[in-house]
Amino acid sequence: MPSVSTPCVKLCTIDPVSGLCRGCRRTLDEIARWGSMSERERRALMAALTARGAAELSP
Repeated sequence: MPSVSTPCVKLCTIDPVSGLCRGCRRTLDEIARWGSMSERERRALMAALTARGAAELSP
């Protein structure tokens, strides 16, 4: 199974209201833990990031 690449898009700014990175939608804790996460954890987080982005676009 191939590794999941990082969700980082090099827009690293933490939104003070949501606490999420404006580029990748991760929290600071998720960013810090990324390197030590298992592939399964990374895939689960990638799915959650997609849902976070979609939720922000919903009215």
